[in-house]
Amino acid sequence: MPDTRFLDWPFFEPHHRQLARQLDAWAGEHLAPQHGSDVDAECRALVRLLGEAGWLRHAVAGREHGGQAELIDTRALCLLRETLARHSGLADFAFAMQGLGSGAISLEGTAAQRARYLPRVAAGQAIAAFALSEPEAGSDVAAMACTARIDGDHAVLDGEKTWISNGGIADFYVVFARSGEAPGSRGISAFIVDADTPGLHIAERIHVMAPHPLARLRFEQCRVPLSQRVGAAGQGFKIAMRTLDVFRTSVAAAALGFARRALDEGLQRALHRPMFQGVLADLQLTQAKLAQMATTVDSAALLTYRAAWQRDQGQPVTREAAMAKMVATEGAQQVIDAALQLFGGLGVVSEMSVERLYREIRALRIYEGATEVQQLIIARELLNEVRAGAVATNEAAAPTDREVLP
Repeated sequence: MPDTRFLDWPFFEPHHRQLARQLDAWAGEHLAPQHGSDVDAECRALVRLLGEAGWLRHAVAGREHGGQAELIDTRALCLLRETLARHSGLADFAFAMQGLGSGAISLEGTAAQRARYLPRVAAGQAIAAFALSEPEAGSDVAAMACTARIDGDHAVLDGEKTWISNGGIADFYVVFARSGEAPGSRGISAFIVDADTPGLHIAERIHVMAPHPLARLRFEQCRVPLSQRVGAAGQGFKIAMRTLDVFRTSVAAAALGFARRALDEGLQRALHRPMFQGVLADLQLTQAKLAQMATTVDSAALLTYRAAWQRDQGQPVTREAAMAKMVATEGAQQVIDAALQLFGGLGVVSEMSVERLYREIRALRIYEGATEVQQLIIARELLNEVRAGAVATNEAAAPTDREVLP
């Protein structure tokens, strides 16, 4: 039985607690962690299942477009991802990508774009994808090379995107490309590209250690109507960063779900594994390990739901989201590794629960900003705060004209 005492923390409102308990009961009945041989088909089925049950409504904004609320509730988003991840990594992936893939449309889409795409995303009838990373532009988004040349009332896209989740099964992609309004990050725009648009090719399907749909995309003279541009020209980088700010905290929540499952598995193993005329849990070394695992989980949870609460209050959350993602993903890796160690040889048997978790967690330390990038973000925010404070102090201490007159 999972520990749900964290739901009593003051970060949450009654409807959040109810949501978490309802989803946990539903997931226990409908989700299984095992992956079949056809991950694409399984992912499509999960999107439909999550949509039909109403859970995907929390991944999009605007009630008139099928959303649960006018704005995305970050705490609800995190509770959903944590709960789904604890039950099934692929179910969490299917849910998260519906939100991330359509996030730019929720934030900056026109009325027509929202009406066309968001209701289908919320109902599980259309699969969304977020196409930002490139072969030489992952963490350094401003270095992207994919271009969008304006030709009359169309943009012509040329270049590649890679590591694109839902690549190959998505019905549409939100693609970020260099449109040239200004150098660097100020010259990037976002476009919605339907999967059947001529010039969009699935160049390669990428197979990773925790199976999910992933691909490299190639654009060759891909003509997209300018009516499919999301937000203003040259604002794509800001839109991408705003989207990631919403969903980065939810990555921490997914890691938290994996870590909670690993802790539960480790506790059960320790209590039931015979060892030296007793059980593994009798050993002080085991008890110390379990204590560290539990403390790591709670530390990550506090940072995750602080960031989620803060965003829901309309406060800046860049630093807090980065802290949450860094601590939760790195901590989950440690907790899962410790749980696997408690299982001994069984821990590395294919499709054992801790073995699946070991494969699931590794990517979370990389995608939506690797741990090292989160460290840079946190340091940058801290230094900017100190510099801003120093400027304010100097301005306050500067003599006025009256003070310098004789």
